[in-house]
Amino acid sequence: MKVEKSSLAAFAKREREHFEAKLKQLVEIPSVSSDPERKGDIRRCAETAALLIREYGGEADILETDGNPIVHGRFRGDDNAPTVTMYNHLDVQPASRETEPWDSDPFVFTQKGDRYFGRGTTDDKGPALSALFGIRAAREAGVRTNVNVLWELEEEIGSDNFESGIKRYAKELATDSVLVSDTIWVSRERPACPAGLRGMQGMLLTLETGKTDQHSGTTGGAARNPIGELAKLISEMYDATTGKVKMKGFYDDVEPPSKKELADFASSGFSVKQFKKDHLFKSIRTEDPLDVMKRIWAMPTMEVHGIVGGYTGPGVKTIIPPRGEAKLSFRLVANQDPRKIVKLVREFVKARNPDVKIELEGSMFPYKAPTSGPLADAVRDAMKFAFGREPVFVREGGSIGAVVSMEKVLRCPVMFLGLSLPEHGYHAPNENFDWRQAGGGMVAFAKYFENCGNVPLR
Repeated sequence: MKVEKSSLAAFAKREREHFEAKLKQLVEIPSVSSDPERKGDIRRCAETAALLIREYGGEADILETDGNPIVHGRFRGDDNAPTVTMYNHLDVQPASRETEPWDSDPFVFTQKGDRYFGRGTTDDKGPALSALFGIRAAREAGVRTNVNVLWELEEEIGSDNFESGIKRYAKELATDSVLVSDTIWVSRERPACPAGLRGMQGMLLTLETGKTDQHSGTTGGAARNPIGELAKLISEMYDATTGKVKMKGFYDDVEPPSKKELADFASSGFSVKQFKKDHLFKSIRTEDPLDVMKRIWAMPTMEVHGIVGGYTGPGVKTIIPPRGEAKLSFRLVANQDPRKIVKLVREFVKARNPDVKIELEGSMFPYKAPTSGPLADAVRDAMKFAFGREPVFVREGGSIGAVVSMEKVLRCPVMFLGLSLPEHGYHAPNENFDWRQAGGGMVAFAKYFENCGNVPLR
């Protein structure tokens, strides 16, 4: 039996109000994983999600880890058919109307026409719910593929306990492939699927040269200034104007994008003007579209997130601070190893300022997905079936730690079928999702699950 687009579209239309009610229910649970005071909300979100899976005919368990729980759902099809696991996360970033320019309460679901506002609407509760409704549509259409759901609740804090958690339950989580819906299209006009994620290595550089603030008149010139020394060290590490990292060996393992990848980049619908508008930039380092895409998807970076220390109040307080701290991270691309980058940075810093101490702050490996073969073809066909245009395979500038963990522990390929758009405001005030992406996503997921029924078992 083949799924018909008209019947899937009719399913989405029929279920729209129900979808919106369930999205409201999830969004209004403030499942902020970075806030210890929200542990109860994290648990409530997991329990609500498990009940939702059971409501739709699936089996659901809450799997305990050393951190936040994982929700595992199972929709059984044919024992002789492949199993696809649908990964999303249900934890969210912090949000506050008091400190950010939200037009509405971030944890009150607000609908304006076809658009849904609230923290988690696009990252990642809306896409997760679209996938769940896609599973329902596929089952209603008689699709034989077995579909599992794997919903994480600590992705926004680096998935520290996710890998050990899925190792503990590896037998129960066995699958033939994983599909992730936590990525962003380049533009509304052209579906896009990432064929890679950048990894990340965070670190703190600290320098302490005294115990208390000292008068710059009586000690200046003799006293060391830790903020100035950290600024000098950072400028030796990278060129802030161009973004080029100056540490020897940093680019040694970088795999540049192929001609085919660059062609996909060029036809992705990316616009520098729209990019600047979406992210509220006044200016960026280059106005060349292809150069921008290579920089944000296919090249590694070093970024300075903050320099802390000294006097930061109004006016000038003429002191020399005793301590400074710089917060850095490196985004890494395919073939780069965070451990190698750490070694490189340690050696570089030791040679230039041995008093600087380095503290590591989270590490994620990059990931490169296949762009050919039956699963890639299944993604292409599903996206074209639902949205009318074949997707381009690009890369994602961000990192999803769970992806590398799933590939390693579950020993299966991980593919991507995302629904979010740049204007949906990932991690930003007024985060939103919209019905076109949600309804189209239901159709795309149902078609993908059907397509996977024809992929040979591993």
